[in-house]
Amino acid sequence: MSDEGPCAVTRARSLVGVRFRPQGRDPATGLDCVGLILRVFGIPPEQVRRDYSLSGNSAAELDAQLLRYFQRLSNEASRVGDVVLCAVRGGQLHLAVDCGRSFVHADARARRVVETPGAPQWPILGMYRFALCNLQSS
Repeated sequence: MSDEGPCAVTRARSLVGVRFRPQGRDPATGLDCVGLILRVFGIPPEQVRRDYSLSGNSAAELDAQLLRYFQRLSNEASRVGDVVLCAVRGGQLHLAVDCGRSFVHADARARRVVETPGAPQWPILGMYRFALCNLQSS
């Protein structure tokens, strides 16, 4: 398993200000929360379906996709650089990078990638740590 938390935070912060675009995979044209995670962790975008749903009824499917590249953690075992899976308004699912005292995410309301102080205010459904060996064997 990779211990690259601080590097993931640096990469996430480098994307702050990139415009938001649903199903976006390229910082030049925009990112959504999935695209942000792909960029931060160097996962090739073509390895992840574009026709996904981030509605609450797809939590198991999103979890399965995350487990291709990440290890699921208990909330207590999380640390800087881990991925947070949240349930935002109306059961919508959302991904963010834990930066310790803040988190980076693609904010649809702000129409850009932002760093928000504190912890996510939404219910946390899962925490995930990047597993480099999973990427190399994909």
